[in-house]
Amino acid sequence: MIIGGGPIGIACGVEAGKAGLNYLIIEKGVLTNSIFHYPSNMTFFSTSEKLEMAGIPFMSIANKPTRTEALEYYRRIVKHYGLKIHLYEEATQLKKNPAGEFEVQTNKASYLADRLVMATGFYDLPNSMNVPGENLPKVSHYYKEPWPYIGQKVIVVGGGNSAVDVALETWRKGAEVTMVVMKPTIDRTVKYWVLPDIENRIKEGSIKAYFNSKIDSIEADHVWIDTPDGSVRLPNDFVLAMTGYRPNFALLDQLGVKLSLDEHKKPCYDSQSQESNVTGLYLAGVVCGGLNTREFFIENTIVHASYIMGDISQKKKVKG
Repeated sequence: MIIGGGPIGIACGVEAGKAGLNYLIIEKGVLTNSIFHYPSNMTFFSTSEKLEMAGIPFMSIANKPTRTEALEYYRRIVKHYGLKIHLYEEATQLKKNPAGEFEVQTNKASYLADRLVMATGFYDLPNSMNVPGENLPKVSHYYKEPWPYIGQKVIVVGGGNSAVDVALETWRKGAEVTMVVMKPTIDRTVKYWVLPDIENRIKEGSIKAYFNSKIDSIEADHVWIDTPDGSVRLPNDFVLAMTGYRPNFALLDQLGVKLSLDEHKKPCYDSQSQESNVTGLYLAGVVCGGLNTREFFIENTIVHASYIMGDISQKKKVKG
């Protein structure tokens, strides 16, 4: 059983099929659900060549592919290999029985699996700001496109790639944009072709930015922020909180996966086989980084699929 129908889950399915293993992929949303929920105009940081997998060329118009091109690419891989995948099926309860099998309960069915692969990514669960008013309708941790924000007062929380893209795109469509950034500057890891753009917009005053600052509370028509100069009240229509995301630790915890004791909460696994501290449970993709979401990407975790299926096949031969 492979939980997660993103790029790495798909790669695991391809390798499982090549190894002659009986497998099933379950995905709680659409195919490559995380990519589907990316901003409509998102461009990958990586080149299409680095994202290629399963022997299928990734053709894109520009050097760096778009969200739409990626959605089509992974759809074609699934079709080409005839992957066994159930969409809109979410794993809800996981446990290991006395026989050593994994019992997987979903919103639609129950399964038994000899081996379990977690390729769940981290994009589904946003990091909360933990402030009053965060659940108001005007607050979102996801961004799709700029059109709803034309002529609106928008606060963008964060200073990374997502926050910068959102700030620039909404500003260019007519929003009045203010950034609230906890750090003293825009993140230095922001895409190199975008970083000068946002810094120049802030310098000229087109986009207002409060550094070393954070949201204190959110109300219907304004937001209070804590700045080095004291508390500031800002009239506001929308808050776009680009505060990052985290893995689904709840599923890992159900099976007893150990996490590192530092701030990253990195799951315990063997980097050669990707097997976790729970025998038969494998981790694939960015879930391996825990809260350190900048360590793993699609291009450097595709190889996890061959590691995992190779280890399962080898152990199956030894057992046989």
